[in-house]
Amino acid sequence: MSHSNTDIVLINPGDRKQVYQGLGADLAAVEPPFWVAVIASYLRSVGFTVAIIDANAENITPSEVAERVRLLAPLLAAVIVYGSQPSASTQNMPAAERICSVLKERTTAQVAIGGLHPSALPEHTILTTDADYVIEGEGPLTLSSLLRVLKSPAPDLASVPGLWYRGSDGSVHHTLPAPLINDLDTMLPTAAWDLLSMDKYRAHNWHCFDDVERRTPYGAIYTSLGCPFNCVFCCINAPFGKPGIRYRSPQRVLEEVDILVTRYGVKNLKIVDELFVLDERHYLTITDLLIQRGYGLNIWAYARVDTVNPAHLERMKRAGINWLALGIESANPAVRDGAAKKMRVTDITRTVRTIQAAGIRVIGNYIFGLPDDTLETMQETLDMATELNCEFANFYCAMAYPGSKLYEIALAHGWQLPESWSGYSQHAYDCRPLPSNHLAAADILKFRDDAFHHYFANPAYLEMIETKFGSHVRSHIEAMSATRLRRKLIGD
Repeated sequence: MSHSNTDIVLINPGDRKQVYQGLGADLAAVEPPFWVAVIASYLRSVGFTVAIIDANAENITPSEVAERVRLLAPLLAAVIVYGSQPSASTQNMPAAERICSVLKERTTAQVAIGGLHPSALPEHTILTTDADYVIEGEGPLTLSSLLRVLKSPAPDLASVPGLWYRGSDGSVHHTLPAPLINDLDTMLPTAAWDLLSMDKYRAHNWHCFDDVERRTPYGAIYTSLGCPFNCVFCCINAPFGKPGIRYRSPQRVLEEVDILVTRYGVKNLKIVDELFVLDERHYLTITDLLIQRGYGLNIWAYARVDTVNPAHLERMKRAGINWLALGIESANPAVRDGAAKKMRVTDITRTVRTIQAAGIRVIGNYIFGLPDDTLETMQETLDMATELNCEFANFYCAMAYPGSKLYEIALAHGWQLPESWSGYSQHAYDCRPLPSNHLAAADILKFRDDAFHHYFANPAYLEMIETKFGSHVRSHIEAMSATRLRRKLIGD
């Protein structure tokens, strides 16, 4: 059958109802799939015709995705399983698997699946999905090579780097990994924003506490790839094979911001980097360029307690960085250091207060159920979170995400893992966290859910929110915390 002029359709999978339950309707953010849009841009730059289907943002079914792919009649349909944070890759696998199945049933396209989870478990993914190919690693080099091979008269899959596929006898084959991208400015060109429905994206509710009715439009960009740290619970480096960080040039980053602001009217912006506040030459150059532009953006980014330099906070605030997310994880040094998160605990309160004094709000991220956690140490963490009283907080259960060291440890010890990939979602009905050395999974999940309601119903927190943002934001928080998640594991 002859194909249309579309060489490849890139698909961002998603199922907001399954992942977030009732929160998906209007509380959860809908983030633009920056990595998908960057791959699209790179493939266009080397001569391929590309389309994007964002099933998550459009909230469409696998059948609707397949119908769009059928009409486009591409040579290759690639489902790219990333997400707004590393864990989102695994929790999006059920939707990704369903899309692959329906694509094979109803279209003539070859089907590939890539992203963080498939890179962490490539052999399992080729054996358990209906995809023809699994892309291991970052993706751009593998996909461009695969497209060239599929267009050739005598395709030689063995020449495609970072590819897993089945032979004619059903046996699994794989090639050597693709080299890591070195020149990020060339390989990560300005994203193909024109292929996305930019009116579909919205920022997190807390990100817009200053103007909670205006969460759209929303942009999300990387200024770097990877993370040099090696926290036991994190899977961020799975596509890269090792810890490490590589940077886009600040000039290229600002070109991207310019387009988002001038062409799409973006005011709310997430810097997706796992750790933006790290290399001062990098982030301060971006900060100064943002100040020069004077766009008045509302930006949030990730930092660590031990990478924040108080001397630079005022500059960051002037650049529009209104929120910093800090991975505090646990109040107990032994629990935190056991998770390879070595940090001076005495610095936590001082750092949070210093950031807030500069006018920057703090999101505290906390994890319950790390391997050495007990009910007492989890209570310590909740007490610290309550005392810090950050403008927002995320409470997570320790989860053995594929690609993390914790996943390997869990397999080695025979710990019970979620029954399906959706169970890796922190907010899902079938969520099943890891047990700790001292606690059952159900106890940890119940503690986490109770902690969420304790924090957001705390009078001191609500008064602080009302003072800073107004009574309407307080009401918004009260409505948010009225939603109690149903949990299979604890009989809700």
